Amino acid sequence: MAGEYKLLLEGAKELVLVCTQGEKYLLEAGMQHLAVLENASVVIGKDGYIKAAGDAKIIRNQFSGASFEKTIDCSGKCILPGLVDAHTHPVWAGDRVHEFSMKLAGASYMDIHQVGGGIHFTVRHTQEAPEDELFQRFKQRLLRMMRAGTTLVECKSGYGLNLETEIKMLRVIERARRELDIGISSTYCGAHSVPKGKTATEAADDIINFHLPKLKELELNGEIHVDNIDVFCEKGVFDLNSTRRILQAGKDKGLQINFHGDELHPMHSAELGAELEAKAVSHLEEISNEGITAMARAKCAAVLLPTTAYILRLKQPQARKMLEEGVIVALGSDFNPNAYCCSMPMVMHLACVNMKMSMKEALAAATINAAYALGKSHSHGSIEIGKQGDLFIINSPRYSLFFHSNSSYTVVTIIFHE
Repeated sequence: MAGEYKLLLEGAKELVLVCTQGEKYLLEAGMQHLAVLENASVVIGKDGYIKAAGDAKIIRNQFSGASFEKTIDCSGKCILPGLVDAHTHPVWAGDRVHEFSMKLAGASYMDIHQVGGGIHFTVRHTQEAPEDELFQRFKQRLLRMMRAGTTLVECKSGYGLNLETEIKMLRVIERARRELDIGISSTYCGAHSVPKGKTATEAADDIINFHLPKLKELELNGEIHVDNIDVFCEKGVFDLNSTRRILQAGKDKGLQINFHGDELHPMHSAELGAELEAKAVSHLEEISNEGITAMARAKCAAVLLPTTAYILRLKQPQARKMLEEGVIVALGSDFNPNAYCCSMPMVMHLACVNMKMSMKEALAAATINAAYALGKSHSHGSIEIGKQGDLFIINSPRYSLFFHSNSSYTVVTIIFHE
């Protein structure tokens, strides 16, 4: 096939396609049969999209008359789809390392929250930080994620709580979307906590009547682009009614619903997500059996965050039960000042060890299913013709070795900016 192409990845020992039939997501049964080829190659076009993926000899013959801007010899290596991080809080100032000793002494997440720590500590520092300082910190975090194989990442606001700072955070996210070679799904999370001096109802009123209309105005002016709306539905934060009001208002403005639920207390957030046709609900350590059934029926993705349960010493999300009941299970790092993890390979490792997922399940959850949770599985999450050519190469002949000791293998991340 003659013509000019951007990139040829040639002769990989193992090529992990994940999907081959345009699947939007994989359930438990499909996760057991990931598409994996040996001695395979991938061709990326000048437009950054995948043009071919398959047997190395066939592709060599098919593209014998083609020219490539670059060829990478992948002999003895493994090619995988770019990893998708479906839940992060990466824009903030003010670390919380001092809270680690409090946790070790037995303080709970809400104990720290109620004495002015946690989210409110970070809010104060983020409100005070100049926009450029926030961007530079954010940029370094994104670069670390990219080096670990992440090519698409969900990024939340939520450490502003007032309209001015929330907009500042969303502008930082938009700048990164435009300037950096990484895919970004932007989330407005102004309901991350109740601002001091307000009730949850008052905070919800502010978000519905002032925040969301202003964000829509800025979007129409081309200043920002927001994909998702998030609320921290939790006892002592936003109750079910306030959460429903905010999420519905965001949905009415064209935002995908993707929110925190059933983390510290059973709140029936999963059932609410199913009711509102949410794209995803995150955390779910305290999900009910009814919630699992509702999410499975609604095809609402469960974004599980093993780092959070680990650092807060919570019980692990019921990944196995969710998979067995037909829930679409995805993974995220929950990168934030409390759970400082930039590595999706480490998240996948923890999912296997602590949540009893198999390696195949964890890989699918961190690729095609995480992409589905962000409404992006049509373009990301697998190596298929027509999808964006975002992938990464590890210096290992088999992807399974990456789970066992992911820090031992060199990663080359390839991203084509949309």
